Amino acid sequence: MSQASTFHWKGRLLASGVHLGGSLLIAAIAALLVFGLWYPYPYRDSSGGGELFLIVITVDVILGPLITLTVFNRSKPRAVLVRDLATVGALQLAALMYGLWVVSAARPVHLVYEFDRFSVVHAVEVPAELLDRVSKEVQPMPWSGPTVLAVRSFKNDAERVEATIMALQGLPLAARADLWEPYSKARERVLAAAKPLAELRQRFPLQATLIDKGVAQTQRQEATLLYLPMVERKSFWTVLLDAQTAEVRGFIPLDSF
Repeated sequence: MSQASTFHWKGRLLASGVHLGGSLLIAAIAALLVFGLWYPYPYRDSSGGGELFLIVITVDVILGPLITLTVFNRSKPRAVLVRDLATVGALQLAALMYGLWVVSAARPVHLVYEFDRFSVVHAVEVPAELLDRVSKEVQPMPWSGPTVLAVRSFKNDAERVEATIMALQGLPLAARADLWEPYSKARERVLAAAKPLAELRQRFPLQATLIDKGVAQTQRQEATLLYLPMVERKSFWTVLLDAQTAEVRGFIPLDSF
């Protein structure tokens, strides 16, 4: 390989490496947004936030530097080279923004208690036409991470039938924004439905290690905890609750139905 060719490829590799470093820095900042706000634990696992973000970032981080490796050439006029690199950066930024928009649209917005379980509700699942009917006590679509809500009791049989029909048509009860109420109003109902953690151990003796880990994360004594199942998109988890206040204390990746 000639000296000119070697110099040419060194320049390309250096430009691509610098681009890769910048891309990784931007990816780290995006990760703070996604996992720090939109998909905190356990939602990065249970809601697939980690998988979505990995796809977006992998494509974005790899694609930009590869294109830079292809188009970078010191023999080009400076104006042309700047234009090419700016175009690459703009395309990469547009791809990242679109990817983050997709991730945000799929973000969990509420953990909703509904009668005998918790369900995770994602932004894309909530019909826009129901948002005008949300209680003033509830923040409809938070951007700072999922909040804990409850489905209120039905006012009459007609409302119950309507909810059943809509559920059969594909609208989960927990995604009915017009039925949301502050979690504090459902505290007594939650405590009445929740079960002792000892029962969970009895049902799943082979998952003792998993249960121990979940309890340890709450930093509470096991006797002070209750549990209820949690419904996710493609999986089922278990929610650990304070036996006195019904506050959510932790999660276990275990199907407790």
